[in-house]
Amino acid sequence: MLAPPTFAFGKVKHSSDVNPPQEQEVIHLDVSKNDSEGKQSIPRENFKNQENNNATSSDWIQKDIIRDNVDTEFSIFDNLIDTDKDSDHPFKIEEESLFGRIYKKKLERTSIPSFLLKDELTFKYKKGIIDKVQFYGAYQGDMGFDFSGSDYDTDYGFGFMEAGVIGDFKDKNTDFKLQFNFKKGENRTYLQGLVTDAYIMNTRIPHHKIIIGNSRNQVGFEGGMGSYVLPFAMRSQISRTFGNTRALGVRVVGDYDLVDYSVALNSSDRFFKEFFPGVEFTGWVNFKPLGKTDGRYGTLVLGGGLNAGHNDTNYTVGGAYASYRYKKFMTNFEYAIADGYNGTYISTDKATGFYTTIQYRLTQKLHILARYDQFDPNRDVANNLRREYSAGINYFIKGQALRLILNYVFCDNEDTEDSHRIILGTQILL
Repeated sequence: MLAPPTFAFGKVKHSSDVNPPQEQEVIHLDVSKNDSEGKQSIPRENFKNQENNNATSSDWIQKDIIRDNVDTEFSIFDNLIDTDKDSDHPFKIEEESLFGRIYKKKLERTSIPSFLLKDELTFKYKKGIIDKVQFYGAYQGDMGFDFSGSDYDTDYGFGFMEAGVIGDFKDKNTDFKLQFNFKKGENRTYLQGLVTDAYIMNTRIPHHKIIIGNSRNQVGFEGGMGSYVLPFAMRSQISRTFGNTRALGVRVVGDYDLVDYSVALNSSDRFFKEFFPGVEFTGWVNFKPLGKTDGRYGTLVLGGGLNAGHNDTNYTVGGAYASYRYKKFMTNFEYAIADGYNGTYISTDKATGFYTTIQYRLTQKLHILARYDQFDPNRDVANNLRREYSAGINYFIKGQALRLILNYVFCDNEDTEDSHRIILGTQILL
């Protein structure tokens, strides 16, 4: 049986290492309704259902181009297939076993989530206000081996255990998502963390999405990224401390060739603990200077943003991000500074940190990567830096739908004992 992956902390001495709820991101159903004018450089139409196409050695890199979090976050809706249960099933259900159909599926893209049972769990309705829905499930777990001095521990942890449904209304401009997280988090009850995504999204305005409800909060680039496409089993320290949260409110997402942005006005509550304890603003913008070059010179993203609000205390988190991808190579850098923050818990500490990553795709299925990650949990306290040196291997059996993860992390802590950990994990998206 495969051993699955996520935050295997074991005996690691990180006071900020609170396992945030891992969730997936929204994605967009019908290409025509959101991109009527289209993205000239890399149209979404070219991505739709490419998991089922055979990619040759010369074109798989181009097909797997991803330009920003918007493309990743809303790709589920783009790939919601138009399945008619009255017609012949494309995989001839009556003639083949479920395992046989899964085995034959060509799920090869790694930049967006893909699902093993997408065809089987997509339904179209002739009556009512709903046009079609897709049900899904997601699981990630890990076997962690932790070494700290003479101590050794082995544990098994869950990254996420989720199930949800996305749907498209008959008007073709309105979608919805409802997602449940079955993993209990810290500092909250089981019911408080049960519902993660619960929103309605309208795409009537070209290049824009208006989201009302409980949805992912774009606090930082990686902090606002969906869990299903994370390069490592666990997020960077600034991402898991400041970001990876949901918030209830209104969010507007704009996506153009050269720029994308996310602006949200939310309640500062987390996990439905209180009714509107304060107002929160979250904004992020990415500039894409190479957005009109069809990927010939790679993809460059330069971004920055702000998260500020009040929840018992005022908090402000600012950040900056840069990444460059060219063919099989990727590198990125993200910096964040906080004067108080509202992540999985509220803090008044003045914290700061950054990380940088390099990644190389040896083959379409095999990726190697490394990361340097530094975090200062309180700038008012001396000699408390926490550094993590990570190396990893990802093997994509069926894209992100079936993925094996091997990570090694060395934790160099100024105020606690150093530690090592090895993480073996599996990710399964149904």
